[in-house]
Amino acid sequence: MKKLQGAHLRKPVTPDLLMTPSDQGDVDLDVDFAADRGNWTGKLDFLLSCIGYCVGLGNVWRFPYRAYTNGGGAFLVPYFLMLAICGIPLFFLELSLGQFSSLGPLAVWKISPLFKGAGAAMLLIVGLVAIYYNMIIAYVLFYLFASLTSDLPWEHCGNWWNTERCLEHRGPKEGNGALPLNLSSTVSPSEEYWSRYVLHIQGSQGIGQPGEIRWNLCLCLLLAWVIVFLCILKGVKSSGKVVYFTATFPYLILLMLLVRGVTLPGAWKGIQFYLTPQFHHLLSSKVWIEAALQIFYSLGVGFGGLLTFASYNTFHQNIYRDTFIVTVGNAITSILAGFAIFSVLGYMSQELGVPVDQVAKAGPGLAFVVYPQAMTMLPLSPFWSFLFFFMLLTLGLDSQFAFLETIVTAVTDEFPYYLRPKKAVFSGLICVAMYLMGLILTTDGGMYWLVLLDDYSASFGLMVVVITTCLAVTRVYGTQRFCRDIHMMLGFKPGLYFRACWLFLSPATLLALLVYSIVKYQPSEYGSYRFPAWAELLGILMGLLSCLMIPAGMLVAVLREEGSLWERLQQASRPAIDWGPSLEENRTGMYVATLAGSQSPKPLMVHMRKYGGITSFENTAIEVDREIAEEEEESMM
Repeated sequence: MKKLQGAHLRKPVTPDLLMTPSDQGDVDLDVDFAADRGNWTGKLDFLLSCIGYCVGLGNVWRFPYRAYTNGGGAFLVPYFLMLAICGIPLFFLELSLGQFSSLGPLAVWKISPLFKGAGAAMLLIVGLVAIYYNMIIAYVLFYLFASLTSDLPWEHCGNWWNTERCLEHRGPKEGNGALPLNLSSTVSPSEEYWSRYVLHIQGSQGIGQPGEIRWNLCLCLLLAWVIVFLCILKGVKSSGKVVYFTATFPYLILLMLLVRGVTLPGAWKGIQFYLTPQFHHLLSSKVWIEAALQIFYSLGVGFGGLLTFASYNTFHQNIYRDTFIVTVGNAITSILAGFAIFSVLGYMSQELGVPVDQVAKAGPGLAFVVYPQAMTMLPLSPFWSFLFFFMLLTLGLDSQFAFLETIVTAVTDEFPYYLRPKKAVFSGLICVAMYLMGLILTTDGGMYWLVLLDDYSASFGLMVVVITTCLAVTRVYGTQRFCRDIHMMLGFKPGLYFRACWLFLSPATLLALLVYSIVKYQPSEYGSYRFPAWAELLGILMGLLSCLMIPAGMLVAVLREEGSLWERLQQASRPAIDWGPSLEENRTGMYVATLAGSQSPKPLMVHMRKYGGITSFENTAIEVDREIAEEEEESMM
């Protein structure tokens, strides 16, 4: 009787099939790497990291300029339409891939090993972008330190770097009868400070003769890499905390700049120039292409950053909600940045007595020439200059965190036994290697190389990668199967809107962008400098190399299989045997068959019902099993 009573008091035995890694104690799980991989320490870490990644320098220096040159307020029509057709669906697709598999851009292609070359192409693109993007952060650091003074160094002429063409553009004074300035025949102090002091571009004869390394830029670039390394030292556990500051503080500064801007005299003139609708522009295909390009690059789709961030989520994180928060928030931020920029440009145009379009620029010209010049016209100019460049620094760092985390995660997921325990050392080696490769950007002619990298590293190659990813998931893996995976993960299937975009609208839009970029190809230039033919060829080869990685990956995948060519293609296109959720407790339904000791998915459902504790997500798994069984019966009939 005592033995029987002891048996009754004994703790119920949980079947091995249902045991989680924590239940199994110190058992060594050879197939489960996710436990060592790390996760976000909170849900806000992921959301803020995505916001910081998407809201970058382009929101400040590209969107406002694109808007005013493409119809002003009318540009918002194609902008939001392209956000709906292209931005949101591709953003959700990339997040879903990462979260479902808990794998980086290379290992995620267990979904279809035939297309693993697309993951390698992602890494090449993001590596090239990371090299020159940190150089832009180095420029920002240079200006940030230069702002720590009572008088901004680009405020006046008369310095050793100024020429006789330098003129302090202070504009006409009231009542003195002065005529508006002729800006074409003179150069502002801020422009000469940027080109002749910061870049020292006069020391270079062109891209083939970059000149000497600028030690001050070299040190700024080193500091930029040190900051990035320290922030990603512990992976998402450290960068996930840094973004609480770097993703939110830019909004505070942007709000301050916006309030200061709209209270300046002439601000309304700039805002009116920025947003006045010119609906006849909507008849031009260029405007729609520009809107799609802005969405595509602003959200950072195809670089692997979104996929990497999502791979550190818990399996049931609501990425559907996060997708809309980040994408719509990114669009609103771009519009607000336009108000902050053009209100100051309106004030500047009134001070100089020239039209707004003569002072408006895009890219580095806005950040390092026009806006710094506008700051010199304000009271407490060093304070506002420091705030502006500190905002650019925090905007840029978030994106750079994502680029580096993408590279480190992708490689460590490929070699988890060797690299994951030494992830910090590996991250340091990556940073050192990229710093050394970026030293050419710190030379007198470094800006020429930066322009070349910017124009070609993530141009048509990135579009090819995203089109390939979209087609591989929807056509090869299958939209129905992918939607079933999302159903298992989130508890509901994506609606008709997402399926239509993934299958037709998004790939068609990207294909149109690709064709347009090829047909409207223009050689690179920087100011009046035209790049030589060999530099153009080098840039084109840079873009083609990422494209060629896709067929090269296909060739490797096919050669690893056996049988005829068709059989090899079929085998290489099927998901790997261990494809699916990374943790055992999330492997329900059809994915249970891939676990050790499991012969079919059905025993899991039996054990769940027998031992209780069926959650809403497990109910989802039962529904998915039922759908699979019904499909099998239909195919047999």
